[in-house]
Amino acid sequence: MVYVAGIDIGSAFSKAVVIAKNEIISYHVIPSGGNYKLTAGEVAGEALTKANLSFEDIDYTVATGYGASNVPFSNQVVTDISCQSRGIFYLFPSARTVIDIGGQFTKVFKVDDRGKATAFLLSEKCAAGSGRFLQVIARVLQIDLEDIGELSLRSQSRVDFNTGCAVFAESEAISRVAEGASKEDILAGLHSALAAKIQTMVERIGIEPDYALVGGGAKDIGLVKSIEERLGSGLLVPEEPQIVAALGAALIAEEKAASIEILH
Repeated sequence: MVYVAGIDIGSAFSKAVVIAKNEIISYHVIPSGGNYKLTAGEVAGEALTKANLSFEDIDYTVATGYGASNVPFSNQVVTDISCQSRGIFYLFPSARTVIDIGGQFTKVFKVDDRGKATAFLLSEKCAAGSGRFLQVIARVLQIDLEDIGELSLRSQSRVDFNTGCAVFAESEAISRVAEGASKEDILAGLHSALAAKIQTMVERIGIEPDYALVGGGAKDIGLVKSIEERLGSGLLVPEEPQIVAALGAALIAEEKAASIEILH
């Protein structure tokens, strides 16, 4: 049996996926922390433990993501766009526009009918265009990040925000709390503001369904609903939206391992 691994070292979270015969055997997700090299070993080790495998059992490893160069046991580094495109095509072959809401940036990219990225856009270097925006507001409102989505769905009167900047939005959120606005209404307003930014990016790259949503932001049901409302279309969301790039890396690793085997 040929086993391969994909490792995605992101700015906020790191993920590892182990596959064999084009099937996911195991995966693991952990916070990236400050030492990417250490994190790479830990996340891969946990995924291997779940699969009852050791590092020696892995025939080929592809690394991707922000800290890909810090994976000492990888055989190859591949761009995150290429890996995400491959991963989403495996999960949802009909997807043509992919939205990735990560810890630092939001990316929107197009995928063709072979699973190749044909165009992409990156949000500006501002927290308001990424999942970091929600982390900042969760701290302001003193709520857990994982509770944001469900809370926002209970909104009765959404608060509209006048700024697209995370720093000013934080100040505005504090002011709205002082005015008596509910956390639910504030969160609904923030989701709407982030969804509007994403809608603009999708329109710039070219409207083309089906739409898929990946990354940590895809775990926020309130944000998912806001984006669907803006796009006027449902979103394809993976069961575990954070592992798509690592999955794509593993699929690329499997192809590479097969080509090496043929050569030998």
